[in-house]
Amino acid sequence: MAAKEFIVAIELGSTKITGIAGRKNLDGSLTVLAVVKEDSTACIRKGIVYNIDKTALCLTNVINKLKNTLHTEIAQVYVGMGGQSIRSIRNVIVKDLPEETIVTQDMINELMDSNRNMEYPEQEIIDVATQEYKVDAQYQVDPVGIPCSRLEGNFLNILWRKTFYRNLNTCFENAGVTIAELYPAPLALADCVLTESEKRTGCALVDFGADTTTVSIYYKNILRHLAVIPLGSNNITKDITSLQVEETEAEVMKLKYGKAINEYMNNETTIQLPVNAERSVNANDFGYVVEARTKEIIDNVWYQVPRELRDKLLGGVILTGGGANMPGIEQAFRNYTNIEKVRVAKFITSTVNSNHADITEHTGMMNTALGLLAKGDINCAGEEIDPNANLFDAPKSNSAGIAVAGRNPYANATMAADAGNGKLRADEARRKREEEREALLAEEEEERLKAEEKKQNSFWNKFVKGAKKFGEQILKEEE
Repeated sequence: MAAKEFIVAIELGSTKITGIAGRKNLDGSLTVLAVVKEDSTACIRKGIVYNIDKTALCLTNVINKLKNTLHTEIAQVYVGMGGQSIRSIRNVIVKDLPEETIVTQDMINELMDSNRNMEYPEQEIIDVATQEYKVDAQYQVDPVGIPCSRLEGNFLNILWRKTFYRNLNTCFENAGVTIAELYPAPLALADCVLTESEKRTGCALVDFGADTTTVSIYYKNILRHLAVIPLGSNNITKDITSLQVEETEAEVMKLKYGKAINEYMNNETTIQLPVNAERSVNANDFGYVVEARTKEIIDNVWYQVPRELRDKLLGGVILTGGGANMPGIEQAFRNYTNIEKVRVAKFITSTVNSNHADITEHTGMMNTALGLLAKGDINCAGEEIDPNANLFDAPKSNSAGIAVAGRNPYANATMAADAGNGKLRADEARRKREEEREALLAEEEEERLKAEEKKQNSFWNKFVKGAKKFGEQILKEEE
């Protein structure tokens, strides 16, 4: 039976592209209807698209598999963006005011707009986390109504590379897939695995992926820092190959024997770990390689924690992702960071109904995809697929190209909206862009008229007009 209402989210990872479809229930739980995966090792590196054609093919396969499972066309999808393209940078906007000026919401909006218009070489702002406002010498979360002479806005701008954005757009356009919203994957992940207490008291969320490790620092319910480290569990696999082991065998050995802390060190008995039926490697050498790379990743994670917050992370360290399943990873973080409170988030905090193995295993590898699914609030279902349709009939197209909704960096709500059934088509997006352009032209014309009117009403203009009129009157009297 075809599903008539559902949300579709796509996560672009370094090893796989994951497509997930589901719906939100009235009790706040999620019901997962379908999960599909496509190998992306040939087209995505460290979370960044480098082969557009192959990525478009993977996306097409993901969408087709979802459609076959749901028996319904897919009108649009939510997309999570992450990887090495994402970074954060602090920015301060200052506004000097007359003495004892009461702060208004318009002043706050002006600071936000000034920050949003910041330009960064080859990068652009995709989201903004407002830190706090400094009113004279006092920090305030909501400064409206407070008198001051100096207002300072502190913002954390989340950036991504413009080339990545263009490549991503091209991939979805070539695949004929419409984007409902692009959402920073680390933010979606944090919202679904962190508790309110952890965000409030301060914590470090570490997403241990295949090619990258993402670090998100929260304190007082605010994102304070976001960084992506170009190291992941695949680096451990490649290090194991230094023991003269093929990469496929090294991956198997890592999953079977790999531990974050080398338990074979100083072992009197020489233990051998089998590589295959023909050879084996020394267990101590294997354990040393795995532990050394794991320590390097943890050291890089800890380096990303701002020094002023290192003693304030009362919520501890929260690990997630495939690499967080390595035995001993929690103790390794305790040893190398001196933070005792460490937990592994193997599943999201919401209730999820599903019989799909990837969901029920609770390995943490589906947390980001589930977080993106939870962010969706627009129906992604298209028309029902007719199983009796003529194979030679021209298929109905859901989209003529990509249509990305404009995202407001200061709001978590979805900016993509379409009247009626929620289908965001390319022609509708073009119409909206045309309306925005016309509105901009009208606004410019209005500003020009206001400037002209202001000029006409200026003192000098009135003086010139009066002098001219006086001169004309004298000439008439002489005549």
